[in-house]
Amino acid sequence: MQWDYGDGPKVAGRSTVLFCAWLAWSRFRVVIALWDRTMPSVVMALDRALRAFGGAPTYALTDNEKTVSTDHIAGIAVRNPATVAFGRHYGLTVATCLPADPASTGKTFQAWNEATSSIPAPTQAALRTLEWIGRAENLVVCGPAGTGKTFLLEALGQAAVEAGRHVAWFTLEALGVLVRRHRADDSVTKAITRILRADLVIVDDIGLLPVGPDAAEGLYRLVDAAYERRSVAVSSNLHPSGFDELMPKTLATATVDRLLHHAHLCQTSGESVRLSQALTGAGVVALAGPR
Repeated sequence: MQWDYGDGPKVAGRSTVLFCAWLAWSRFRVVIALWDRTMPSVVMALDRALRAFGGAPTYALTDNEKTVSTDHIAGIAVRNPATVAFGRHYGLTVATCLPADPASTGKTFQAWNEATSSIPAPTQAALRTLEWIGRAENLVVCGPAGTGKTFLLEALGQAAVEAGRHVAWFTLEALGVLVRRHRADDSVTKAITRILRADLVIVDDIGLLPVGPDAAEGLYRLVDAAYERRSVAVSSNLHPSGFDELMPKTLATATVDRLLHHAHLCQTSGESVRLSQALTGAGVVALAGPR
């Protein structure tokens, strides 16, 4: 979830602030008029937003305001104790970012270079139609780091949102956090059901880090519940046949069996685009010389 503020209308001659919260890859917004941005007002607005969303996400992201960060020491944000207590109460992590226009962030097909991708052009074109989402088919993109896996999934997710579909985005670690948080009150199944309100669920970067038992269970539960009902798209450094290197073999087999049955499998190859740009200096803006 992310939240930000805007100028509200004047009420009885007094200025108001518009609190706006939204979920990643979703057009659903919660807008609340506030008198100010003090901590009590912000907590009240966040509580109402979470109730409107039907639960607490893994992360809540906003700018570095005093209600969130009180100071920065060696470049590290010092959290407001009230914000820490709020996150602990609702079971979420509050993170901060530099102010940015939400519409200008993320990777879209406007920035996608079809020619540099190792995925065949006809396959790219077919995926961009989004027809596979309507058929509840899955997408697996696997290959080395830096070969456009996440970029493609982000662009497809953005295209799906623009087409009026609902999209949910997770890392494998975030799925593990979700399972742990809901196991305490035996509500994991309900949490997975809420996720599957989305037409497309994306799980990014499988295989980069060791997979704990909670994350492995979360991936299986998601894939199993979505089977032939919703589309799941994953990116992975490993081919799905190697998922038993990450999680118990029985669980990996059951997960991959359901994931691949109705799936489009795309394998990327080649040099890392990020590394190539770094070596040529294309990843940064050139420093201006002395005048």
